[in-house]
Order: sequence, then structure tokens, then C-alpha cells
Amino acid sequence: TSIFCLPRSFDYSQKNAVLVPVAALGVGGMLLYWLRSGRKIKTIDMGDGWWGAGERPPKGKEDTSIRPFKIETSDKEIEDLHQRLDRFRFTPHVEGAAFHYGFNSSYLRKVVDYWRNQFDWRKQVEVLNKYPHFHTTIEGIDIHFIHVKPSYVPHGQAVRPLLMVHGWPGSFYEFYKIIPLLTEPAKHSLNEGDVVFEVICPSIPGYAFSEASHQKGFDSIATARIFHKLMNRLGFKEYYLQGGDWGSRITTNMAQMLPQSVKGLHLNLVFITTQGLGKMIRTMLGAYVPWLVGFSREDARRFYPFMQKNVFDVLRESGYLHIQATKPDTAGCGLNDSPVGLAAYIMEKFSTWTDKSFLYKDDGGLESKYSLDELLTNVMIYWVTSSIVSSMRYYKENFSKDPRIHNRVGVRVPTGIAAFPQEIVHVPRVWAKDVYKNIVTYTYMPRGGHFAAFEEPKLLAQDIIQFVRKVEQL
Repeated sequence: TSIFCLPRSFDYSQKNAVLVPVAALGVGGMLLYWLRSGRKIKTIDMGDGWWGAGERPPKGKEDTSIRPFKIETSDKEIEDLHQRLDRFRFTPHVEGAAFHYGFNSSYLRKVVDYWRNQFDWRKQVEVLNKYPHFHTTIEGIDIHFIHVKPSYVPHGQAVRPLLMVHGWPGSFYEFYKIIPLLTEPAKHSLNEGDVVFEVICPSIPGYAFSEASHQKGFDSIATARIFHKLMNRLGFKEYYLQGGDWGSRITTNMAQMLPQSVKGLHLNLVFITTQGLGKMIRTMLGAYVPWLVGFSREDARRFYPFMQKNVFDVLRESGYLHIQATKPDTAGCGLNDSPVGLAAYIMEKFSTWTDKSFLYKDDGGLESKYSLDELLTNVMIYWVTSSIVSSMRYYKENFSKDPRIHNRVGVRVPTGIAAFPQEIVHVPRVWAKDVYKNIVTYTYMPRGGHFAAFEEPKLLAQDIIQFVRKVEQL
């Protein structure tokens, strides 16, 4: 019987010789496809959108004009504000509360008194109008931006366009102190004049004087596309980008969407997902042997103790985020109706996001870094435009999407990162490289927190100039 089986076994082994490699190739191919599928998207699809009310007009019928715009106020607007401030209902705080429970109500009473009796909104409107403002309609909504050019450019000097994008609860006003340092750096002893910018600061749709979307789904990718269209409309083919907070996500998306248009990307906050077994192991090892996982001594100093700095502090500072990512309109309608509520909600972030230790101060340390005029001007921008609800909705629109898209597409444009020590979270360079593949500069800033341009304009301007100088030499 064994003789009769030989031909069959021979035939069977021949089939195996063919089938096994084919199966291996098939499985290997599938595995390779699976491994590569996470990386196969090289850019974010630009797509298109319509965020206006009603139907989109036929192509060619959309208004593409750029219209000068001036901020205005009125007796009626100021009178209404004063009446509401006069009706402020004081809530006594817990003894020794400082800013541990949120905005200290005794200090809030001082702020309201200053706002009602000394703050001059007309004067601040003049300050806001010192730079040229514009409106243009893109994808059905009016986009507000300021565009500041250098007053003098030496012959043969290249002026580099720089788009700077704010976040929440900030505004275009955050950049007022840094703009002159970038448009006229030599005047402010910042460089030899070899790097000069013209600065474009748009308001994110739904913030300040940019119209809010009338449709659901307006996220950072839609914003990135609109800002590319804005720069294109202004006649720029290549430009630099800078952002922190939402501005960091938007400018990162812009670099992922049209890398050929982005000469360089400068960030003062980096969003990186910290999930995964690999990151967990590196986090644990980094506490004992930071060099082994690519952490510098400064990374370790800013990153540990891990639970305190990356879990407890973040949880304490992110309650607003959960509200805004789920039911923004409920809390928002109260803030939109009460200037005092709005001021407390917004200004509290300028306390602990500027310096975590300000939690222990009765005045939240607010006036050690900013003036009340500056802080109230930012609040007033939200108040007079009724934009707090639409600005809060931006969280819901972004958190309802799959966040992995932002990290699946590597950023290959030259990137500069300014890591401020009081930022809410610290992202070591070795982690930033997971997404930003071409980091040209990474600076451990000596001081400063979340609102870098507002708080430390000179430090940030120096870092942007140093970064652009390196990119231009590449």
C-alpha cells in the first residue's frame, strides 16, 4: 500500500510547494498592506465646503472681494454693558479659596468695578483699529483678518508672509504686541533685519468678527482649507505658519493638506496622542533612565512626576473642555447673557494657563503678566460679537471626529517648536517627531505659558525669527 501512496504523496507535496509560498505571499501582502494602511495617506484631502446659510450660489457668483473693515462701538452698546455690570450679583467665596475653586469672587468684584468705572472701551477700539482689518467671504461665511505690512523695506529685502492663528479663549488681539517685533524687527533689536515679515492674523470662524458656520461639522480641517484659500486670495503661493492652542491644530492641518504651500510651521503647543503600550513603557522608563527613551534632562524635569503633571493637573484644567465638547450651547447661553460670567470664564484661563502656581494667589496672578485693560479687551471682543457660544462649539465639532487623522499624516514641512515651561502639557522632541518629521528647531523656552504671544512676545518673536533664518538656509 505504501507504494500506491507514493505518487499521491509526491503530488500532494508538489501542491504544497506551490500553495505554501502563494499563501505566505498573500498573508505577507495583507500584513504589509495593513501595516502601511495607517501611513498610506500622505496628505489630508483638501475637499471643499459650504458653511453659509441656505444654498451655495453657482460657481463664479460668489463674492471674492476683500473689504476693509473697522471695529465700531456705540453709546447704546456701552450703556447696555454698564447696566448689566451694575446688576452684578456677588457670590462670597470660601475662605482661603484663592483660585482653587475657579475665579475668586472677591477679586472678581474688583475687576467688575474697574470694568464699570475705569475701563475705556472707546479707547480700546482705537487700539484695535491701529492695524488694518478686512473681511472676505469664503465658503459662504465672512472671514475677518488683520494684515500688517512692514512700514519700510530696504531695497532687495524679501518680506516673508506669516499667518498667525489664535486659539480659545484668545483672539487676534493676542498678537498685537508681537506684530511690530516681526514686521520691524531691527527697530526692536531683534535681528540684523535679514528676516522681516508681513503678518496675517485671521479670526477662526465663530470667533470675534469672523462669521460662525451655519452648518454642523465645521472643524479644524475646514478651517485649514479656508485659511489656505485666504492666503491664496491675498496672492501668496508660499507662506510661513504659526500657532498655539487651536491655532496649532489648524496650522498643522494646513501643513498636512498643502505642504507645497507651507515654507515652514512654527508651533508653541504640540498635540500628540499618548496612547499605546510603547509610549506607556517609555513613560515608565523615562522616570529612571530618561536618556534611554530619548528624553533630555529638561524633558524629565518638565514631565515628571508624571501623574501630577500629566494627569491631575490636566484633569483640573480641562473641565471646560468636556462641557464644550459635548453640550456647548447650554453653558454658552448663560455666558452670552452675562458679561461678568463671561469675564470669569475667560479670564480664569489666563491665570492658571499662564502659570500653574497662580492657583494659590487671591488675584490669580493675572496682573503680574497682563494689564486689566488687555484682559478686558479680549473679553470685550467676545462680548460685543456674541461669539462665546460659537467659539465653544468648535470643541464639539472637532471632538466628534476621529482624532487619528491628525497623527496618521506626517508633517514633512520644516517645523519649529517653542516649548514654554508653563504650558499645560510638555511634549518632548522625541515624541513630537512621531508626527513632525522635519523638526528644524526645538527650543526649551526660559519662561512663559500657554498664551505665548500675549505674555512673552519678544521671546516668541526671537524663536520664530531664528527658525525662519534656519529654514531659509536649508
